[in-house]
Amino acid sequence: MRTTFDFTPLFRSGIGFDRMLNALEAASRVEAINSWPPYDIAKLGEDDYRITMAVAGFGQDDLTITQEHNMLVVSGQKNGDDNAQYLHRGIAGGAFQRRFELADHVKVVQASLVDGLLTVDLRRELPEEMKPRRIEIGAGHALPGAETKQIEADRQAA
Repeated sequence: MRTTFDFTPLFRSGIGFDRMLNALEAASRVEAINSWPPYDIAKLGEDDYRITMAVAGFGQDDLTITQEHNMLVVSGQKNGDDNAQYLHRGIAGGAFQRRFELADHVKVVQASLVDGLLTVDLRRELPEEMKPRRIEIGAGHALPGAETKQIEADRQAA
């Protein structure tokens, strides 16, 4: 049984939608579910978003946040050498890498680490030329040479 969608017909008829179709195709692929570290994504306003990740045990020097075009990558790697012999290890402390696909014009505003929670604030900033603008309608004059013609027909009563 086929579990993926075939977007090929849309590639043939849509121009300029390649990234959207590639994102849909990537989202439809079944991948191993990696649920660590847990995270929340919140919409704070019309153009403001926040990602909060629980990264207990990681310090600022252990975390790296990079944004390349429309991809935000948060990764963590413990630097310290721990020579202890654990009888039980319940606190996750392994390396991780979490990727977030960002829409066009979404930028990282700031990031902070407080009480084991990494917070990344994002904002969508549309360039002026992409924002909707109102077009004024002026009172114009008729085009030269364009006269209104009236067709009259004589009607006879039946």
